[in-house]
Amino acid sequence: MTTDAARDADPAAAPRPGQELAPLTLPVTRTLIVSGALASRDYQDVHHDAEAAREKGSPDIFMNILTTNGLVGRYVTDHFGPRSVLRKVAIRLGAPNHPGDTMVLRGTITAVDGATAQVRIVGTNRLGDHVTGTVTVELPAAGR
Repeated sequence: MTTDAARDADPAAAPRPGQELAPLTLPVTRTLIVSGALASRDYQDVHHDAEAAREKGSPDIFMNILTTNGLVGRYVTDHFGPRSVLRKVAIRLGAPNHPGDTMVLRGTITAVDGATAQVRIVGTNRLGDHVTGTVTVELPAAGR
């Protein structure tokens, strides 16, 4: 799936503080939640068994932090290009992502220091902020 961020990225343009990344809208499906948990070897029942999740107080299964972390990383590298390198991803989860939700990731460049940029990330769903955090990315040579 091609994202708005990938289409809008201009590799020749130098990133600057205050620059906003194009938002990325992601449908949160049961398949995404379960496959992300399996891919990250997170076999906790709340990520694949709706009945177990309800018994533990959740209305349904919910996305694990490792899947969210991967989606945040994808969002940033889609913007800066395949030669960018994630150097640090520091995120915090808030409202859970359940099947049927839509998560919208947004980012703002907060600092540029030579070959690296820092991006403030917020991912929201119908309940509020699902993820907030900061990503430090090493820029490809064309973006410097």
